[in-house]
Amino acid sequence: MIGKISGILDFRGSDHVLIDVRGVGYIVHVSDRTLAAMPGLGEGVALYTELVVREDLLQLFGFPTMIEKEWHRLLMTVQGVGAKAGMAILGALGADGVARAISLGDARSIQAAPGIGPKIAQRVVMELKTKAPALMVMGGAAPARAVPQGDEAPATTPRRKAPSSPAAPPRPTHTADALSALTNLGYQPTDAAQAVAQASGDNPDADAAGLIRAALKLLAPKS
Repeated sequence: MIGKISGILDFRGSDHVLIDVRGVGYIVHVSDRTLAAMPGLGEGVALYTELVVREDLLQLFGFPTMIEKEWHRLLMTVQGVGAKAGMAILGALGADGVARAISLGDARSIQAAPGIGPKIAQRVVMELKTKAPALMVMGGAAPARAVPQGDEAPATTPRRKAPSSPAAPPRPTHTADALSALTNLGYQPTDAAQAVAQASGDNPDADAAGLIRAALKLLAPKS
């Protein structure tokens, strides 16, 4: 299993990139969002990868963060959602957007992805609503980005420089902290995730404490 690739960006296609790893080129399929964030040709790049095996085809799919890779895996558990459909959803919404849409039951946001119809979008929301909270909590501890090390540049391309410093230590996201706190208080993960997602949408600049307070108000019994 190839879990991560670090090297030099050698080619950029419409839905894939070619990464030179010490003289070996790997074709990695990426979402529109990831492609737009790619550095220039000849620069260092690193992606977490998922190898998808078919009867007559092997394809690598790349993700800038480990949590996005896990979201792709989760999306592919839904009937009718293949690797490319999962990439389309992540490309349209990003990992945070997918989490929010599932937590709020917002199938229309999922449907905004190219090639995703209303039935598939509704199925994504229904099938993943009980699985999403656990992944959202995991997101707080996931590495921020797959940053290549300077010594990973191929020896045959000395003029091409990759970033020399490693990734900064990851910081938990406010939404993950808030969700974890609410589940520790005894709230059901699905209810907590929906409340945190709504609180985050209403208060995008709120910190974890602010999200917890807002979510607790939403979870409070209505008199």
